[in-house]
Amino acid sequence: MTDGQTYGFDTLQIHAGARPDPATGARQTPIYQTTAYVFRDADHAAALFNLQEVGYIYSRLTNPTVAVLQERIATLEGGAGAVCCSSGHAAQIMSLFPLMEPGRNVVVSTRLYGGSITQFSQTIKRFGWKATFVDFDDLDAVRDAIDDDTRAVFCESIANPGGYITDIPAIAEISDAAGIPLIVDNTSATPYLCRPIDLGATLVVHSTTKYMTGNGTVTGGCIVDSGKFDWSANDKFPSLSQPEPAYHGLKFHETFGPLAYTFHGIAIGLRDLGMTMNPQAAHYTLMGIETLSLRMQRHVENAQKVASWLENDPRVEAVTYAGLKSSPYYDRIATVCPKGAGGLFTFAIKGGYEACVKLVNALEIFSHVANLGDTRSLVIHSASTTHRQLSPEQQEAAGASPNMVRISIGIEDTDDLIADLDQALTKASA
Repeated sequence: MTDGQTYGFDTLQIHAGARPDPATGARQTPIYQTTAYVFRDADHAAALFNLQEVGYIYSRLTNPTVAVLQERIATLEGGAGAVCCSSGHAAQIMSLFPLMEPGRNVVVSTRLYGGSITQFSQTIKRFGWKATFVDFDDLDAVRDAIDDDTRAVFCESIANPGGYITDIPAIAEISDAAGIPLIVDNTSATPYLCRPIDLGATLVVHSTTKYMTGNGTVTGGCIVDSGKFDWSANDKFPSLSQPEPAYHGLKFHETFGPLAYTFHGIAIGLRDLGMTMNPQAAHYTLMGIETLSLRMQRHVENAQKVASWLENDPRVEAVTYAGLKSSPYYDRIATVCPKGAGGLFTFAIKGGYEACVKLVNALEIFSHVANLGDTRSLVIHSASTTHRQLSPEQQEAAGASPNMVRISIGIEDTDDLIADLDQALTKASA
């Protein structure tokens, strides 16, 4: 592709990062199923290990298939660089790894995927880190939660499970004033619906398992760096601004500039944490991204129709889809997600917990799985599964109350989806 040329999203989702294979002319990106790479000579090997030259050493660090995916996602998100890894959860830990130290904290939205809440409230304690959970609709509470030990602010663009939309520009303004990065999980929106970096985010994370791949075949994660944060503005981020002993005193920000965080993610994060994406997973994800815009358009169109039908059904108490005018988040769509509110939301059923269980068991087209973002429509009762480990108060704050069912709307015929929900609601209400 021509340098300096501006291309549209539909073109970039197919071509960004990919070139015909120089050895064979293969048009599709090959799966480089190899562990290691032959060095030209001893000097070449030494330059690679000293980070003096960019290249391939070992597939725990870098792989040509994964490299194409990294460049494509970074391009679609408007970032300077990206690091792919083994899962969305791995991406979250890796996103914090260069920023945190024992005793430091991250300010986190209460509206997160249940596994993320557990990861932030429990697992990161093992690193000596702490998370402070705040309702991100309360901007003053977010400001008050940030203290001298805060090293990041974390939220989801479209929050799982309720489909709530975060006011990213407002949160970015708060994090900028505090001199700390804003990390946005953009899994539910994808860069087609939302570009957090354009709205002020420093870093973007993805579970590429979901909409980016779109076919429920592989797990993966990605961290995208905006390249815009000044890691040397203060002494809060020594991993990026101070000499790195493992590389003879190299300073990542001084040496790599806008790509400092990305290089650290590979040279330190993947090297030491080993959360590597395998090349076959990268290949499946690349094929999925080629149709991302087409799928997201259909997800949004279908979700809007299904949510509107549910909102008018007397067996349903409430629907959380932000694309409905009744939603308190409806006004944020134009700014945060101008192409639509996504395909994920919850709805409350009259009859509570037991009715939710009956509905899930009665659905036929909807698959009962712990996943989202598939071409197939999916359903889960969050309170008894993905958010089961949380307290009732945490479930309520996350939008996963016992009377709520989460659905991820696929790209099937909408009339069929509505008919399936109709018969299941009838059984659930009996």
